Amino acid sequence: MDREKAKAAQAEVCKTAKDMYTSGLVAGTWGNISARVDDEYMVITPSGMAYDSLSADQMVIVNMNTLEYEGSLKPSIEAVVHAMIYQDRPEVNGIMHTHSNYALAVATARKEIPPICEDQVQILGGSIRLAAYEMPGTREMGAACVEALKGRQGALIANHGAISCDKTLAKAFIGSQIIEKAAMVYLFSMLIGGPVELPQEDVEFFSDFFQNKYGQR
Repeated sequence: MDREKAKAAQAEVCKTAKDMYTSGLVAGTWGNISARVDDEYMVITPSGMAYDSLSADQMVIVNMNTLEYEGSLKPSIEAVVHAMIYQDRPEVNGIMHTHSNYALAVATARKEIPPICEDQVQILGGSIRLAAYEMPGTREMGAACVEALKGRQGALIANHGAISCDKTLAKAFIGSQIIEKAAMVYLFSMLIGGPVELPQEDVEFFSDFFQNKYGQR
C-alpha cells in the first residue's frame, strides 16, 4: 500500500465527512464515507464518532478483502458494504452513505425515484433504484446495494437512507446531494398530481452527454 496515497485519502475523507455533516445530509454520527486507496485498501470514517471533532489520522484504513483494519478505532459498521461496492465497481474511488431527510422519506415508503430531473439522470444515470431492506453492516445489505447500483451512481436503501458512488469522492458527494434534491422534487410533485418522467431516449442522451462530453476537456 502506498502510504502517501493512504494519508491523502484520510485527509479527503475527513474533510468530506465534515462537509457532509454541515450540509445537513446526516445527523449525529449517522452515515459514513470512504475513499479507495488501491485494489486492496480503502479509508473509511470511524464508527460512532462526532463529525465535527474528527481528525484525518482517525480515518480508518481497512483491507477490503479481510475487513481487518489498522489502529485502535473501529471502522464504520458498514465497511463491508463499501468494500463490496469497490470490489464490484473498479472505476469507483469514493462512496457516501447518507441519512438525508427527503431521501429517507422515500426510502421508508420503499419507492424508487423515476427519472424526472435532468441533473438526476446526468449524474446518477437514470432512475434512483431502491436497495432491498437488509440489516445494516451485513453482506446482505452490501449485495442489495451492489444490485441497486448496477449502471447507476446512486441508490436509496429501504428504511435506511441513500448511497452514492463515483470516480472521485467529490463527485460522490455531489451525487448524494442530487439524490436528496431528486427525492424532494419527487415528494413535492406528488402533491400536484405526480411527476412526469423523462423519455428514455432523453435519459440516455443526458447521461451520455454528461459523462462523455460535458464541460471542458
